[in-house]
Amino acid sequence: MHVLVINSGSSSIKFSMFEVGGGQAGSPVAIYDGELGGVGTPKPGFKFADASGKDLSGGVTVHAGTIEEAIQTVEQAVGASGLPKVDAVGYRVVHPGAKLRGHQRITAEVLLALRDAESFAPLHDPVAVKIIEEMMKRLPDVPHFACFDTVFHETMPEAAKTYAIPLEYREQGVRRYGFHGLSCESIIAQIREAEMPLPRRMVIAHLGSGCSVTALIDGKSVDTTMGLTPTGGVVMGTRPGDLDPGLLIYLMRQQKGDQAKELEAMVNRKAGMVALSGMANDMRAVREAAANGDAKSLLAVEVFVRSVRKAIGGFAFLMGELDAVVFAGGIGEHDTSTRLEVMSGLEGVGILLDAAANTAKGDGLRRVSGSGSATSVYVVPAKEDWMIACHVGEMAG
Repeated sequence: MHVLVINSGSSSIKFSMFEVGGGQAGSPVAIYDGELGGVGTPKPGFKFADASGKDLSGGVTVHAGTIEEAIQTVEQAVGASGLPKVDAVGYRVVHPGAKLRGHQRITAEVLLALRDAESFAPLHDPVAVKIIEEMMKRLPDVPHFACFDTVFHETMPEAAKTYAIPLEYREQGVRRYGFHGLSCESIIAQIREAEMPLPRRMVIAHLGSGCSVTALIDGKSVDTTMGLTPTGGVVMGTRPGDLDPGLLIYLMRQQKGDQAKELEAMVNRKAGMVALSGMANDMRAVREAAANGDAKSLLAVEVFVRSVRKAIGGFAFLMGELDAVVFAGGIGEHDTSTRLEVMSGLEGVGILLDAAANTAKGDGLRRVSGSGSATSVYVVPAKEDWMIACHVGEMAG
């Protein structure tokens, strides 16, 4: 079976093809991947290559002024002569809302529930729903499946899910859902594929444009930093992380016009690292500015690192002991300074990095902790698309 995976952002569409059932123990095998960036802008970027790195973008006419044009470009790319026929399509959807449980095949009823859930993740879900609708029109004869970032966290105990707010809101589905679940699940799968013993008490720090820290026991989520929406938790690229509820009320009073809309735009797109540094959402540029003595960038990095360290340390004490910490996501995988700075404050709970291992280049799962560290530290790539292909293969039979 050939599964096309669509993983969309607010202005980009990543797509990849996997052969499911053809790898070792049925593990999906990547055939190609691509990305259409700058959707909605005059100059979109387009990358498309097979698993060996061979460029496949020749002959593709790139249009991305609208979602419809972007999907037309993707359809043209994946339908090119010589490429495998699409047997099923899987989508990463951030938030299923209060009505849906578990990854599932997309029906008219599921689409209706997803539209109702758009207010839970306004940065992600509206675009994802438009893409699903457009792809289903263009590929009507294959099954389509939604895989949710929240499903992995359904194992959290009620005490971890519940907000201390009136019952009427909790009955509407207002609770802590958690996100980056597909990333976390892919990390557990990679550890098992490597035939390593699964650490019993583990923390996963998924650090990218969006960031979260998740506590796991025996490979299952027991707590996480994000809550009802992907806006809370640790500090992120354009999102503030946890805020005093009174601060949100104060900020709303400062807005003009549509107060809720203005505040929503601010906390999703204008807060976090971009607000602190005054720079674009690019950790490499912020670190370079900090290294050159820029005070705002120095503060931004310190606030970010402190929030991640607090989350890891808090979960370590919550679980009583910590067997492993995993770094994933663009920053977690590639920013050696962030790993060093986060871990340097946690020697008290037995975590020691190996400086050479931390700075060494490498792909795939690798250990970066020292031999004397009571807690193992790993860097593991977040393979969300691969995980979606796994789920689609199971659901499609």
